[in-house]
Amino acid sequence: MSYKLLIINPGSTSTKIGVYEDEKELFEETLRHSTEEIAKYDSIYAQRGFRKEVILNVLKEKNFDIKTLDAVVGRGGMLKPIPGGTYAVTEELLEDLKVGVQGQHASNLGGILSNEIAKEIGVPAFIVDPVVVDELEDIARYSGVPELPRKSKFHALNQKAVAKRYGKESGKGYENLNLIVVHMGGGVSVGAHNHGRVVDVNNALDGEGAFSPERAGTVPAGDLVKLCFSGKYTEKEVYSKLVGNGGLNAYANTNDMRDVLKMIDEGSEEAKELFSAFIYQVGKDIGAMATVLEGKVDQIVLTGGIAYSPVVTEAIKKRAGWIAGITIYPGEDELLALAQGAIRVLSGEEEAKVY
Repeated sequence: MSYKLLIINPGSTSTKIGVYEDEKELFEETLRHSTEEIAKYDSIYAQRGFRKEVILNVLKEKNFDIKTLDAVVGRGGMLKPIPGGTYAVTEELLEDLKVGVQGQHASNLGGILSNEIAKEIGVPAFIVDPVVVDELEDIARYSGVPELPRKSKFHALNQKAVAKRYGKESGKGYENLNLIVVHMGGGVSVGAHNHGRVVDVNNALDGEGAFSPERAGTVPAGDLVKLCFSGKYTEKEVYSKLVGNGGLNAYANTNDMRDVLKMIDEGSEEAKELFSAFIYQVGKDIGAMATVLEGKVDQIVLTGGIAYSPVVTEAIKKRAGWIAGITIYPGEDELLALAQGAIRVLSGEEEAKVY
Protein backbone atom coordinates (compact mmCIF):
# COMPACT_ATOMS: atom_id res chain seq x y z
CA MET A 1 0.00 0.00 0.00
CA SER A 2 1.27 3.48 -0.84
CA TYR A 3 0.83 6.54 1.37
CA LYS A 4 0.38 10.13 0.30
CA LEU A 5 1.78 12.72 2.72
CA LEU A 6 1.90 16.48 3.13
CA ILE A 7 5.10 17.62 4.86
CA ILE A 8 5.36 21.04 6.57
CA ASN A 9 8.66 22.54 7.74
CA PRO A 10 8.27 26.14 9.00
CA GLY A 11 11.28 28.45 9.20
CA SER A 12 11.53 31.98 10.55
CA THR A 13 10.78 33.67 7.17
CA SER A 14 9.66 30.71 5.06
CA THR A 15 7.52 27.59 5.11
CA LYS A 16 8.86 24.64 3.17
CA ILE A 17 6.26 22.10 2.08
CA GLY A 18 6.40 18.87 0.12
CA VAL A 19 3.93 16.26 -1.07
CA TYR A 20 5.21 12.70 -1.10
CA GLU A 21 3.86 9.37 -2.29
CA ASP A 22 5.79 7.03 -0.03
CA GLU A 23 9.41 8.25 -0.38
CA LYS A 24 8.86 9.74 -3.83
CA GLU A 25 8.59 13.52 -3.91
CA LEU A 26 5.64 14.66 -6.04
CA PHE A 27 6.47 18.34 -5.57
CA GLU A 28 8.19 20.70 -3.15
CA GLU A 29 7.79 24.43 -2.58
CA THR A 30 9.52 27.00 -0.38
CA LEU A 31 6.98 29.68 0.51
CA ARG A 32 8.78 32.92 1.39
CA HIS A 33 7.33 35.35 3.94
CA SER A 34 8.47 38.97 3.98
CA THR A 35 9.66 40.60 7.18
CA GLU A 36 6.66 42.96 6.91
CA GLU A 37 4.20 40.03 6.79
CA ILE A 38 5.78 38.31 9.79
CA ALA A 39 5.97 41.59 11.75
CA LYS A 40 2.16 41.83 11.76
CA TYR A 41 1.99 39.04 14.34
CA ASP A 42 2.98 39.45 17.98
CA SER A 43 3.87 35.78 18.45
CA ILE A 44 4.87 32.73 16.42
CA TYR A 45 1.61 31.00 17.36
CA ALA A 46 -0.38 33.95 15.98
CA GLN A 47 1.13 33.25 12.51
CA ARG A 48 -0.64 29.89 12.18
CA GLY A 49 -3.71 31.16 10.27
CA PHE A 50 -1.61 33.17 7.81
CA ARG A 51 0.79 30.29 7.14
CA LYS A 52 -2.02 27.74 6.80
CA GLU A 53 -3.76 29.91 4.21
CA VAL A 54 -0.53 30.26 2.20
CA ILE A 55 -0.02 26.47 2.25
CA LEU A 56 -3.59 25.67 1.19
CA ASN A 57 -3.48 28.30 -1.59
CA VAL A 58 -0.33 26.76 -3.08
CA LEU A 59 -1.86 23.27 -2.96
CA LYS A 60 -4.95 24.64 -4.70
CA GLU A 61 -2.81 26.30 -7.38
CA LYS A 62 -1.19 22.94 -8.03
CA ASN A 63 -4.63 21.32 -8.29
CA PHE A 64 -3.77 19.00 -5.44
CA ASP A 65 -6.72 17.50 -3.56
CA ILE A 66 -5.84 17.38 0.13
CA LYS A 67 -8.56 14.77 0.66
CA THR A 68 -6.24 12.24 -1.00
CA LEU A 69 -3.72 12.58 1.87
CA ASP A 70 -3.13 9.73 4.33
CA ALA A 71 -1.34 11.91 6.91
CA VAL A 72 0.15 15.36 7.50
CA VAL A 73 3.62 15.61 9.02
CA GLY A 74 5.15 18.68 10.67
CA ARG A 75 8.63 19.54 11.86
CA GLY A 76 8.84 19.09 15.62
CA GLY A 77 9.50 22.14 17.79
CA MET A 78 10.85 23.18 21.18
CA LEU A 79 9.03 20.60 23.28
CA LYS A 80 10.12 18.95 26.52
CA PRO A 81 13.07 16.57 26.10
CA ILE A 82 11.76 13.35 24.50
CA PRO A 83 13.19 10.12 23.04
CA GLY A 84 13.53 9.98 19.27
CA GLY A 85 10.74 8.71 17.05
CA THR A 86 7.51 9.65 15.30
CA TYR A 87 4.92 11.22 17.59
CA ALA A 88 1.17 11.47 17.09
CA VAL A 89 0.04 15.08 17.55
CA THR A 90 -2.01 15.24 20.76
CA GLU A 91 -3.60 18.06 22.76
CA GLU A 92 -0.75 18.05 25.30
CA LEU A 93 1.84 18.22 22.51
CA LEU A 94 -0.04 21.09 20.85
CA GLU A 95 -0.22 23.05 24.10
CA ASP A 96 3.54 22.74 24.67
CA LEU A 97 4.24 23.83 21.08
CA LYS A 98 1.93 26.81 21.59
CA VAL A 99 3.70 28.03 24.75
CA GLY A 100 7.16 26.91 23.58
CA VAL A 101 8.26 25.09 26.75
CA GLN A 102 11.93 25.28 25.67
CA GLY A 103 11.68 28.44 23.61
CA GLN A 104 9.80 30.18 20.83
CA HIS A 105 10.87 28.98 17.39
CA ALA A 106 9.11 28.81 14.02
CA SER A 107 9.45 25.01 14.04
CA ASN A 108 6.83 24.99 16.84
CA LEU A 109 4.27 25.67 14.10
CA GLY A 110 5.05 22.36 12.36
CA GLY A 111 2.88 20.23 14.62
CA ILE A 112 0.24 22.95 14.96
CA LEU A 113 -0.23 23.42 11.20
CA SER A 114 -0.12 19.70 10.45
CA ASN A 115 -2.82 19.10 13.06
CA GLU A 116 -5.13 21.85 11.75
CA ILE A 117 -4.97 20.56 8.16
CA ALA A 118 -5.17 16.89 9.19
CA LYS A 119 -8.28 17.50 11.35
CA GLU A 120 -10.11 19.05 8.40
CA ILE A 121 -9.76 15.87 6.34
CA GLY A 122 -9.84 13.27 9.13
CA VAL A 123 -6.30 11.89 8.88
CA PRO A 124 -3.53 11.61 11.50
CA ALA A 125 -0.91 14.28 12.13
CA PHE A 126 2.66 13.53 13.22
CA ILE A 127 5.94 15.16 14.15
CA VAL A 128 9.31 13.39 13.80
CA ASP A 129 12.58 13.64 15.77
CA PRO A 130 12.49 17.30 16.91
CA VAL A 131 15.66 19.16 17.93
CA VAL A 132 14.92 18.38 21.60
CA VAL A 133 15.32 14.59 21.21
CA ASP A 134 17.05 13.49 24.41
CA GLU A 135 18.40 9.96 24.85
CA LEU A 136 21.51 10.89 26.84
CA GLU A 137 22.95 8.53 29.41
CA ASP A 138 22.69 10.05 32.88
CA ILE A 139 26.49 10.29 33.20
CA ALA A 140 26.59 12.36 29.97
CA ARG A 141 24.56 15.10 31.69
CA TYR A 142 27.28 16.00 34.21
CA SER A 143 29.00 19.29 33.42
CA GLY A 144 30.83 19.87 36.68
CA VAL A 145 28.32 22.53 37.74
CA PRO A 146 25.04 21.05 39.12
CA GLU A 147 23.02 24.08 37.98
CA LEU A 148 24.29 23.65 34.41
CA PRO A 149 23.56 20.09 33.27
CA ARG A 150 24.57 19.22 29.70
CA LYS A 151 21.57 19.21 27.34
CA SER A 152 20.69 17.32 24.19
CA LYS A 153 19.83 19.80 21.45
CA PHE A 154 21.12 18.80 18.04
CA HIS A 155 20.26 17.95 14.42
CA ALA A 156 18.18 14.98 15.58
CA LEU A 157 16.00 14.70 12.46
CA ASN A 158 18.91 14.39 10.05
CA GLN A 159 21.19 12.41 12.38
CA LYS A 160 18.48 9.80 13.01
CA ALA A 161 17.51 9.67 9.31
CA VAL A 162 21.04 9.00 8.03
CA ALA A 163 21.78 6.57 10.85
CA LYS A 164 18.67 4.56 9.95
CA ARG A 165 19.60 4.81 6.27
CA TYR A 166 23.03 3.36 6.97
CA GLY A 167 21.45 0.63 9.11
CA LYS A 168 19.12 -0.31 6.25
CA GLU A 169 21.73 -0.13 3.48
CA SER A 170 24.26 -2.13 5.49
CA GLY A 171 21.63 -4.81 6.14
CA LYS A 172 22.45 -4.71 9.86
CA GLY A 173 19.69 -2.42 11.17
CA TYR A 174 20.11 0.81 13.14
CA GLU A 175 19.23 -0.89 16.44
CA ASN A 176 22.13 -3.34 16.05
CA LEU A 177 24.88 -0.80 15.38
CA ASN A 178 27.21 1.62 17.14
CA LEU A 179 27.56 4.71 14.96
CA ILE A 180 29.17 8.12 15.23
CA VAL A 181 27.14 10.60 13.17
CA VAL A 182 28.66 13.98 12.28
CA HIS A 183 26.26 16.65 11.01
CA MET A 184 28.10 19.62 9.49
CA GLY A 185 25.94 22.60 8.55
CA GLY A 186 25.57 26.05 10.10
CA GLY A 187 26.17 24.16 13.34
CA VAL A 188 28.09 20.93 13.91
CA SER A 189 26.76 18.06 16.02
CA VAL A 190 28.61 14.82 16.69
CA GLY A 191 26.48 12.06 18.19
CA ALA A 192 27.23 8.62 19.62
CA HIS A 193 24.42 6.28 18.48
CA ASN A 194 24.42 3.14 20.64
CA HIS A 195 22.02 0.52 19.25
CA GLY A 196 19.36 3.04 18.26
CA ARG A 197 19.87 5.67 20.98
CA VAL A 198 21.90 8.88 20.87
CA VAL A 199 23.58 8.38 24.23
CA ASP A 200 25.83 11.44 23.96
CA VAL A 201 25.93 14.49 21.67
CA ASN A 202 27.07 18.10 21.92
CA ASN A 203 24.46 20.83 22.40
CA ALA A 204 24.86 22.21 18.88
CA LEU A 205 21.99 24.68 19.27
CA ASP A 206 23.89 26.70 21.87
CA GLY A 207 27.26 26.21 20.22
CA GLU A 208 28.89 23.45 22.30
CA GLY A 209 31.51 21.19 20.69
CA ALA A 210 33.59 21.96 17.59
CA PHE A 211 33.29 25.45 16.13
CA SER A 212 31.21 25.64 12.96
CA PRO A 213 30.32 28.20 10.27
CA GLU A 214 28.07 30.14 12.70
CA ARG A 215 28.83 28.83 16.20
CA ALA A 216 31.82 29.33 18.44
CA GLY A 217 31.84 25.83 19.90
CA THR A 218 33.08 25.16 23.41
CA VAL A 219 35.04 28.23 24.56
CA PRO A 220 37.33 28.88 27.59
CA ALA A 221 34.84 29.18 30.45
CA GLY A 222 36.83 31.55 32.67
CA ASP A 223 37.49 33.98 29.86
CA LEU A 224 33.82 33.83 28.85
CA VAL A 225 32.80 34.82 32.40
CA LYS A 226 35.18 37.81 32.26
CA LEU A 227 33.80 38.80 28.85
CA CYS A 228 30.23 38.67 30.21
CA PHE A 229 31.10 40.99 33.12
CA SER A 230 33.46 43.30 31.25
CA GLY A 231 30.69 45.84 30.73
CA LYS A 232 31.46 45.95 27.00
CA TYR A 233 28.63 43.70 25.83
CA THR A 234 24.97 43.02 26.48
CA GLU A 235 23.73 39.47 27.09
CA LYS A 236 22.41 39.39 23.52
CA GLU A 237 25.76 40.51 22.10
CA VAL A 238 27.68 37.85 24.04
CA TYR A 239 25.26 35.15 22.92
CA SER A 240 25.60 36.25 19.30
CA LYS A 241 29.38 35.75 19.62
CA LEU A 242 28.63 32.13 20.52
CA VAL A 243 25.68 31.49 18.19
CA GLY A 244 25.34 33.31 14.88
CA ASN A 245 28.55 35.34 14.71
CA GLY A 246 30.97 32.72 16.04
CA GLY A 247 33.12 30.14 14.24
CA LEU A 248 33.98 30.83 10.60
CA ASN A 249 31.94 34.05 10.77
CA ALA A 250 34.20 35.40 13.51
CA TYR A 251 37.49 34.44 11.88
CA ALA A 252 36.78 34.81 8.16
CA ASN A 253 33.60 36.91 7.97
CA THR A 254 31.73 34.15 6.13
CA ASN A 255 29.44 31.31 7.16
CA ASP A 256 30.22 29.32 4.00
CA MET A 257 32.99 26.72 4.04
CA ARG A 258 33.27 27.06 0.26
CA ASP A 259 34.49 30.65 0.76
CA VAL A 260 37.21 29.43 3.12
CA LEU A 261 38.31 26.77 0.60
CA LYS A 262 38.42 29.45 -2.09
CA MET A 263 40.62 31.64 0.13
CA ILE A 264 42.97 28.68 0.56
CA ASP A 265 43.13 28.21 -3.23
CA GLU A 266 44.03 31.89 -3.50
CA GLY A 267 46.96 31.38 -1.14
CA SER A 268 45.60 32.52 2.24
CA GLU A 269 47.65 30.95 5.06
CA GLU A 270 45.12 32.21 7.64
CA ALA A 271 42.27 30.38 5.85
CA LYS A 272 44.43 27.25 5.60
CA GLU A 273 45.04 27.25 9.36
CA LEU A 274 41.35 27.98 10.08
CA PHE A 275 40.32 25.01 7.93
CA SER A 276 42.86 22.77 9.68
CA ALA A 277 41.51 23.89 13.07
CA PHE A 278 37.95 23.01 11.99
CA ILE A 279 39.00 19.50 10.92
CA TYR A 280 41.06 19.15 14.12
CA GLN A 281 38.10 19.99 16.35
CA VAL A 282 35.62 17.78 14.49
CA GLY A 283 38.17 14.95 14.65
CA LYS A 284 38.56 15.47 18.41
CA ASP A 285 34.78 15.22 18.89
CA ILE A 286 34.68 12.00 16.84
CA GLY A 287 37.45 10.60 19.02
CA ALA A 288 35.55 11.59 22.18
CA MET A 289 32.42 9.80 20.97
CA ALA A 290 34.52 6.72 20.15
CA THR A 291 35.42 6.53 23.85
CA VAL A 292 31.71 6.87 24.74
CA LEU A 293 31.16 3.73 22.64
CA GLU A 294 34.20 2.10 24.31
CA GLY A 295 35.98 1.85 20.96
CA LYS A 296 33.27 -0.38 19.47
CA VAL A 297 32.40 1.82 16.47
CA ASP A 298 30.80 0.12 13.46
CA GLN A 299 30.83 3.18 11.20
CA ILE A 300 31.25 6.95 11.12
CA VAL A 301 28.61 8.79 9.08
CA LEU A 302 29.26 12.30 7.72
CA THR A 303 26.26 14.41 6.73
CA GLY A 304 25.02 18.01 6.37
CA GLY A 305 25.81 20.60 3.70
CA ILE A 306 29.56 20.71 4.37
CA ALA A 307 29.77 16.96 3.68
CA TYR A 308 29.33 17.78 -0.04
CA SER A 309 32.97 18.93 -0.01
CA PRO A 310 35.43 16.11 -0.79
CA VAL A 311 38.21 18.31 0.60
CA VAL A 312 36.47 18.31 4.00
CA THR A 313 35.50 14.63 4.01
CA GLU A 314 38.97 13.47 2.92
CA ALA A 315 40.57 15.58 5.66
CA ILE A 316 38.25 14.03 8.27
CA LYS A 317 39.04 10.54 6.93
CA LYS A 318 42.74 11.26 7.35
CA ARG A 319 42.27 12.35 10.97
CA ALA A 320 39.57 9.93 12.16
CA GLY A 321 39.32 7.15 9.57
CA TRP A 322 41.47 4.86 11.72
CA ILE A 323 38.59 4.64 14.21
CA ALA A 324 36.11 3.08 11.75
CA GLY A 325 35.00 3.17 8.14
CA ILE A 326 33.38 6.38 6.93
CA THR A 327 30.14 6.71 4.96
CA ILE A 328 29.06 10.06 3.48
CA TYR A 329 25.43 11.15 3.08
CA PRO A 330 25.79 14.84 2.15
CA GLY A 331 23.04 17.40 2.64
CA GLU A 332 20.03 17.50 4.91
CA ASP A 333 16.81 16.28 3.29
CA GLU A 334 14.44 17.23 6.09
CA LEU A 335 11.23 16.79 4.12
CA LEU A 336 12.13 13.23 3.13
CA ALA A 337 13.22 12.45 6.69
CA LEU A 338 9.82 13.64 7.98
CA ALA A 339 8.03 11.56 5.34
CA GLN A 340 10.05 8.46 6.24
CA GLY A 341 9.14 8.87 9.92
CA ALA A 342 5.43 8.88 9.12
CA ILE A 343 5.74 5.95 6.68
CA ARG A 344 7.37 3.79 9.35
CA VAL A 345 4.29 4.30 11.53
CA LEU A 346 1.64 4.00 8.78
CA SER A 347 3.23 0.80 7.47
CA GLY A 348 3.40 -0.76 10.93
CA GLU A 349 7.20 -0.82 11.08
CA GLU A 350 7.05 1.37 14.20
CA GLU A 351 4.35 2.47 16.63
CA ALA A 352 3.58 6.16 16.96
CA LYS A 353 4.88 7.49 20.26
CA VAL A 354 2.69 9.47 22.61
CA TYR A 355 4.08 12.73 24.03
